[in-house]
Amino acid sequence: MTTFVDRVELHVAAGSGGHGCASVHREKFKPLGGPDGGNGGRGGDVILVVDQSVTTLLDYHHSPHRKATSGKPGEGGNRSGKDGQDLVLPVPNGTVVHDKAGNVLADLVGHGTTYVAAEGGRGGLGNAALSSARRKAPGFALLGVPGGLQDIVLELKTVADVALVGFPSAGKSSLISVLSAAKPKIADYPFTTLVPNLGVVTAGSTVYTIADVPGLIPGASQGKGLGLEFLRHVERCEVLVHVLDTATLESERDPISDLDMIEEELKQYGGLGNRPRLVVLNKIDVPDGKELAEMVRPDLEARGYRVFEVSAVAHTGLKELSFALADVVAKARAAKPQEEDTRVVIRPKAVDDAGFTVVQEEDGLFRVRGEKPERWVRQTDFSNDEAVGYLADRLNRLGVEASLMKAGARSGDGVAIGPEDNAVVFDWEPTVMAGAEMLGRRGEDHRFEAPRPAVTRRRDKQAERDDSEKEFDDFEPFEG
Repeated sequence: MTTFVDRVELHVAAGSGGHGCASVHREKFKPLGGPDGGNGGRGGDVILVVDQSVTTLLDYHHSPHRKATSGKPGEGGNRSGKDGQDLVLPVPNGTVVHDKAGNVLADLVGHGTTYVAAEGGRGGLGNAALSSARRKAPGFALLGVPGGLQDIVLELKTVADVALVGFPSAGKSSLISVLSAAKPKIADYPFTTLVPNLGVVTAGSTVYTIADVPGLIPGASQGKGLGLEFLRHVERCEVLVHVLDTATLESERDPISDLDMIEEELKQYGGLGNRPRLVVLNKIDVPDGKELAEMVRPDLEARGYRVFEVSAVAHTGLKELSFALADVVAKARAAKPQEEDTRVVIRPKAVDDAGFTVVQEEDGLFRVRGEKPERWVRQTDFSNDEAVGYLADRLNRLGVEASLMKAGARSGDGVAIGPEDNAVVFDWEPTVMAGAEMLGRRGEDHRFEAPRPAVTRRRDKQAERDDSEKEFDDFEPFEG
């Protein structure tokens, strides 16, 4: 059963925001208590976090669909809904996040590094939050925004300082087992190693990690054998070590041809030409292997390689190799540019940036794109005329109607707000300004301005008494 997975496709869904509540406060002797609808809770995010204790993507291979919880809707009595809980997904160090098109979204290196794969939806405002001096009693609330959806590809690239590359059964697993405390599977048949193995080596004051990459064969960069599947684990390594078998039983192979073949595959894969190389002639404990190592060493050194003759079985030459690798790793680390602290960059909005665009498409449809208009449309309950009117007011204040007129839109033309696959389409009618002052403003409740019945009756009776007293005062008695 597979226990190591280094590439998975993950479908993540953030939580949706809770709907706002449209409610009116009700209390004895207070018939018009005012709006008291609470806001909806925010949906939870889906967050990828690097965890050093995680070494494989196996969990996501078996469960590729992950969803955060949604926010709760608001309630009356000014009670806001509970926020959704974020879904935190631990990933191994060195995980690269791609989209379906292959674009890199994030490179997660370092314990605790995070990436928000899907953002939770915003909760809708209740009618209490929508009330104002102009709109005293809104009869509607805003809907919650749906959570983000994304299909991503997680690809693990092992973070190690040294990579051991070579043919199957060249002795890479044996070498890493004696250099470090790693215990990979070792056997006398090809492709024993099916997954990369990591080990930690201490040489003097230098501590470095070493990776055993599964064996390469001719055509590995084109997908033959296991090479292409695991060549990505070599990309982050600072040093490449060619492990050459000097005691192979295959007559058509020799250390020089093995080295040339592996170098050709690394060249075909690309991006590894500037890495320092060392050559290890392994299995010199075998008499024929010792003779072959002494024979090919001058040729390898003439090519500029540092060559080490070792035996993983007899523990010969390991100390020299370990300290040589530590020296190369230390130099590579020193040559790296020092990482600077992340700076907070503030990019102010451009003066001429309206926050939306209006484009007329070939079929005559006018399409409006922008973060605010699209979010406002998703938050609108189109079954409520007052909510639709509120949306029209917001779009008008943002300048959408003016832009539509400037683009040549006329009454009755089709207007779409949002992308092609998820847009709201309607026939546009410009806002009528003439005579609007004769109508009540949207969201107003004139009952708040009208006196209560008992007060009206008292005032009417008082007015009648005042009129009677006035008539009596104006009466002049008749004098005969």
